[in-house]
Parts: sequence; structure tokens; C-alpha cells
Amino acid sequence: MNRTPRDRDAEGRAHSARPRDGLGRPLPYGERGVARQPEGVVRPPRETLAEAQRLLDAGMPFHAHEVLEDAWKSGPDEERGLWRGLAQLAVGLTHAARGNATGGAALLTRGAASIAPYEAARPYGIDIGGLIRWAEGLTGELRRGGSAVPAAGRAPRLRDG
Repeated sequence: MNRTPRDRDAEGRAHSARPRDGLGRPLPYGERGVARQPEGVVRPPRETLAEAQRLLDAGMPFHAHEVLEDAWKSGPDEERGLWRGLAQLAVGLTHAARGNATGGAALLTRGAASIAPYEAARPYGIDIGGLIRWAEGLTGELRRGGSAVPAAGRAPRLRDG
């Protein structure tokens, strides 16, 4: 069996070097893709939120998910559910924009449930209630047979103002 060797990072871990489009879908090798977010970047929470919002507004929720995932992996234990949930919301929008209604609805539901315990505290000015309502609305649309949604046009606001 002739198999293509997997891309590896400097430490030998599998890491896809294929170019990706704005929604994170792999493109054929040699095609021009959208620059990926560097992995493992530790940012202050407000900087994380600003960068994730910029990417969401640009119609790049997959890339926003990568920024939020860095916060999830590097943040304090008591905030892991918050950042994981925000990353899941971004991936849910990614799936919805790709036309995967089932996957989008599942991730939006999971993300909303993960951030719900933080609603009263509103850490970093995150509009938890607004995000939950946004996720529920988009989930309902997807479950009613909605087709692919425009990522930038359906991007949520992470913070008030």
C-alpha cells in the first residue's frame, strides 16, 4: 500500500501543513490558502477576545476557534469551561457556514452549555447571555433545515459594546 507520509511538526507530532480556506477546510497542496493562526500563543484574556472577534467579523470562525482554544489550553483551570465553550461556539459557526447543520447545532448547543455557568459573573465583559441566545437562535434555524449561513453575517458579539 502506497501511503503519503503525514506532515509532522518539529517534535514529530502529526500536523497538517495543507493550505486551508477561510473556513478551515483543507485545500490541495500547492494551492494558496488563508494563513493559519499560530498555535500555542498565550494572550491576555482581553487580547484573546479582541483577536477572536476580529476573526469572527472577518468570516473566519475556524481561525477564531484556534485563538480561543489557545486560551482554553493555557488558562486557569476555573476558566477552562468558559474558553472551551467559546471555542465550541466558533466551531459551531464554522460547521454552520460549511453547511453542516447537524454538526453546527451540536457544537453550538455544547458551547452554550459550557459557558452558561459563567453568565452571572460575565468574566472579561463577555456577554454570556447574548451568546447563549445567539447560539440557541442559530441552532433552531439549523434544526429547521437551514442551509449554510454566511460566517461573517452571523458572527456573534463576544462582549458588550
